[in-house]
Amino acid sequence: MTDTALWLAIAAIILLLFLSGFFSGSETALTAASRARMHHLEKKGDWRARVVSRLIASRERLIGALLLGNNLVNILASALATSVFLNLFGEAGVALATLVMTALVLIFAEVLPKTWAISNPEQFALRVSPVVRVVVGVFGPVVVGVEWIVRILLRLVGVNVGDDTSGLSAHEELRGAVDLQHIEGGLEKGERDRLGGLLDLAELEVSDVMVHRTNMVALNVDEEPAKLVDAALASPYTRLPLWREKSDNFVGVLHAKDLLRALHAAGGDAGKIDILDIAAPAWFVPDTTSLQDQLNAFLRHKAHFALVVDEYGEVMGLVTLEDILEEIVGEIADEHDLDLEGLRPQADGSMIVDGSVPIRDLNRAADWSLPDDEATTIAGLVIHEARMIPEERQIFTFHGFRFTVLRREKNRITRLRIMPLGPTRPVAGAEPARASAPAPS
Repeated sequence: MTDTALWLAIAAIILLLFLSGFFSGSETALTAASRARMHHLEKKGDWRARVVSRLIASRERLIGALLLGNNLVNILASALATSVFLNLFGEAGVALATLVMTALVLIFAEVLPKTWAISNPEQFALRVSPVVRVVVGVFGPVVVGVEWIVRILLRLVGVNVGDDTSGLSAHEELRGAVDLQHIEGGLEKGERDRLGGLLDLAELEVSDVMVHRTNMVALNVDEEPAKLVDAALASPYTRLPLWREKSDNFVGVLHAKDLLRALHAAGGDAGKIDILDIAAPAWFVPDTTSLQDQLNAFLRHKAHFALVVDEYGEVMGLVTLEDILEEIVGEIADEHDLDLEGLRPQADGSMIVDGSVPIRDLNRAADWSLPDDEATTIAGLVIHEARMIPEERQIFTFHGFRFTVLRREKNRITRLRIMPLGPTRPVAGAEPARASAPAPS
């Protein structure tokens, strides 16, 4: 090999290593680039973002073309290097070429470009996309043939790559991204809770957030109008359900503003008011309605209040627009809301909780992960896991917590002490409840 040919071969090896690094970095950047970010840039008019989006849309062909190009230049570079080292060092040149090319490819064609690409994948992808589009176009026919061969070979071993193997829905991917951002410090707990609450709307039902019938404030329409006016003004709520003859026979919903208008029109004489004339019709919704559907229904009907019924048509409670919004933004309080103390943290790390506190509210407040699939309230969870109505001072351990029943009224658990066990947060799942004998008084 002449000196000129030797230097041309060395120059070709350097060029091929550069191309190998380009293919490696492009593959890393284009597979790591955020599709949402590219979509945003595309809407702003960046033509390179449109190219990136189209390349990512056919990811299998993109990766195949880049791998084909990468393998071609690596093999050619190794062959040239072997020829150069054989010419310089004789038979020992094969071993030397292997060692040198391994180091060069590893550093300059793999680690360096991939590290550079992963540090800012969107910008890297935008810069290389015009060239990569040409590469995919040139190698496209070969890649199609390779894909066909690969699919046949995989089908022979029982793998059908045509199946939709994605196990995550769009909501689950978003939830995972939100949780990851919170862990990495990109989102505060309140921001994570609000985004998580928004994603949960499709999974929750109105029965999960409704005000139970036992806690409803309702008025008997058969009472004297003056008493109804006094009761409505004394209530902290703006909308009040009305019942007649039986407490489960709801005939309408009274709005405080309509009552005040009627009272003003009657010159302040409550006896002249017919409550049913100013009441709005009661709106009944099934307890299995998802919060997302109910939110859309509230917006569509321009309503804020609905009564929840079970499969037998019995009223279970009521749900308001505010109840649904609170699942997203947390507790909404105004100057007329009652201050209900349901959670009391203790110095030893435990928490005293009213039995009626919803599990979701407790999880949000304490950053716990108690399951809420089988029960809505914390008392319901204890009864479900214990398979019994516990006695006072009875202790249960499940889901990584110790539950002590502090107070019971008839068949209702009204107060508990909850102590986390261990340093890690529990996950919904699996360990059965273990009951202890009631502690001594």
